[in-house]
Amino acid sequence: MPARPPAALVLEHEADAPVGLLGDWALARGIALEVIGTDGSLPDLGGRPFVVSLGSEASAFDDAVPWLAAERAVLDRALRAGVPILGICFGAQHLARALGGVVAPAARPEVGWLDVETLVPEVVPPGPWLQWHRDAFTLPPGAELLARSLVCVQAFRRGRHLGVQFHPEVTPAIAEGWAHDYPESMARASTDLATVCAGGKAHAADARLRAFALFDAFLASARSTPRMPAEVLG
Repeated sequence: MPARPPAALVLEHEADAPVGLLGDWALARGIALEVIGTDGSLPDLGGRPFVVSLGSEASAFDDAVPWLAAERAVLDRALRAGVPILGICFGAQHLARALGGVVAPAARPEVGWLDVETLVPEVVPPGPWLQWHRDAFTLPPGAELLARSLVCVQAFRRGRHLGVQFHPEVTPAIAEGWAHDYPESMARASTDLATVCAGGKAHAADARLRAFALFDAFLASARSTPRMPAEVLG
């Protein structure tokens, strides 16, 4: 009986920011995920199909975050080994920094179900995406801009790696939980609980389809794009 391939590695930073729709998609596609928190040692990357870095309340430019250096080491190893990385919100900021981009506070926070300007719709389908961030990143050197908003870069691709500032993995239930737990984030972004919850109900079905399409595009690129030489790390 052939050995099962290694699971994709998912870096989960907080319990209230889980894999969500990413887990549903992986199950539907027959892909095993190994979800690792920030309180243990990070496993080897050998043979893994890809790495995912999820969202966090932490800032990717704050080197005082206790686990940031360990995660950066994982991202750097993945970049050198050609293991595809999917970065989501904080994860996209950390990936952008590893690739030479700059992460800093955004001109203003974005919270809620918001449209983005999609430049490559076959990777980032148009439509409202759940946003929940106060930081932003510059486009890394050599990266392709896939989507943007008036505030910041919303998605980029460099080789086999994809970063998205919004949250394709978030379900309406997760978003509602954030709305209850982080009222100050909504206040800073001039929105409220009712608006976030109404957006979740209105966009749930379409958001799931868009998320699956985005994850499929990442997987297709990860499988078909020739392995790049070792990245130049920022």
